Amino acid sequence: MVRSLVLLLAALLALPLSAEAQKPIKVGVPLPLSGPPALFGEPASKGAQMYVDELNAKGGVLGRKIELLIRDSKADANEAVRVSRELILKENVDFLMGTLTSAEGPAVSVVAKENKIVFIAPIPKTDQLTAADKLHPYVFRVAANTTMEGRSAAEIVAKWPVTKIATIAFDYAYGQDVTKSFVEHIKRIKPGVEIVDQQWPKLGEQDYNPFINAQMAKKPDAVVSSIWGGFFVTFSKQAKALGYFDAIKYNFIGLGEAGSPETTKSMGADYPVGIWGNSYDAFYWEDNPGPHKDYTARLSKYLKDEYPSSWAIQGYIGMAFLTEAIKKAGSTDSDKVSKALLGLTIDTPIGKQTLREKDHQANRGQLYGKTVKDPKYNFPIMKPITYIDPTKFMD
Repeated sequence: MVRSLVLLLAALLALPLSAEAQKPIKVGVPLPLSGPPALFGEPASKGAQMYVDELNAKGGVLGRKIELLIRDSKADANEAVRVSRELILKENVDFLMGTLTSAEGPAVSVVAKENKIVFIAPIPKTDQLTAADKLHPYVFRVAANTTMEGRSAAEIVAKWPVTKIATIAFDYAYGQDVTKSFVEHIKRIKPGVEIVDQQWPKLGEQDYNPFINAQMAKKPDAVVSSIWGGFFVTFSKQAKALGYFDAIKYNFIGLGEAGSPETTKSMGADYPVGIWGNSYDAFYWEDNPGPHKDYTARLSKYLKDEYPSSWAIQGYIGMAFLTEAIKKAGSTDSDKVSKALLGLTIDTPIGKQTLREKDHQANRGQLYGKTVKDPKYNFPIMKPITYIDPTKFMD
C-alpha cells in the first residue's frame, strides 16, 4: 500500500515536468509581410518555417517541437518594437529571430536587452546593431554588416576605369553606414577617386526623379546605390526612363540585394541589365558549396517555386544558429543559450558559419555579379557570380 502511494506521488510530481517537455519552444518572428519590404521579409519567414518544419519532422530539439509566431513588423521600428513586446509579454515566446531594416533591428535589440531574451537578427546590417556601445549578451547577427558590404563593393568598383563616383542611399542607419564604409575604403584602396555627389532620399521615398536629375547633373562616372527591395524596383524604373544608366554606361552597383532573384524576377524586362548587384543567395549559383544544391532543391519543393527565393536562406540560417545553440546549451534559458552562441560554428547551405565571440557577428559573405540576360530565364541573372568572403573586412 505504502509502495503504491509512493509510486502514485512520484507520478503526480512528474506530470508538470512531462507537460513542460511537451510544450513547444516558441520563437517570435517580427518581419515585414506587407508593402515593398515584404519582397524580402516574406521569403525570409518562409525559410525559417522550412527549417523548423524539417527539424520538427525529426523530433525537434531537446525532445520539443519549435513553434514560430510570425508577425508583420511593417518594416517600421515602432511596430517592430510593439509586436516584439507583445510576443514576449503576451505570447511568452522563448526567443526572437527577425527584423529586416536597420531601424527595426537596433530598436528590437533594446527590447531583447530589457527582457533578457536572445534575439537573432538575420537581415539588419547597420554596424550600430553590434557596435561596442550597443552590444549586449542577447543580440546576435547572422547577416553581413555595413562594413563588410561597403568594403566588398569598394573592392569591386576599384577595378572599374572610373574616378568620379556618386552615391545614393536612404537617409537612415543602413544607408548612412554602408555608404560611409564604401567611401572610406574606396579612397583607401584607389587614391585619386572623387566623390562628386551624394543623394539621400528618405526611407520609403516613391518619387526619385529630383534625386536622379540632381545626380546626373554632376556627371559621375559610376554610382553606388543601397536602395533596396521594392523601393529599388521603383527607383530603377524611374532612373531608366531618364537615361540615368546610359549616362553612366551602366557603371552602377546596387547593394541591398538589388541583384537578388526576387528583384530581377519582379522587374523582368524592366531591369537595367548590365549593372552590378549583390544577393545573399541565388538558385542558379553553380560554383557553390556542396550542401547548397540539396538545400535549393528542398527549398524549391517547399515553396513550390522552380526559381526559389534568395532571402529564405537568412531565415533558415537564423533558425539553424538558434536551434544548435539550444542543443549545445541543453536548455531554453536565454542566458545559457546566449553563452552557447558565442563562437558557435555551424554547417549551413553556404558552408560553415561562425558567430564571433567579441562582437556577436557572423562571417556572412554575399554573392556579387554583373547582371546579364540568359536564355534559360525570362529575367536577368548575375553572371559570373563571385562570393566575397568578408573575413578580412570584419575589423
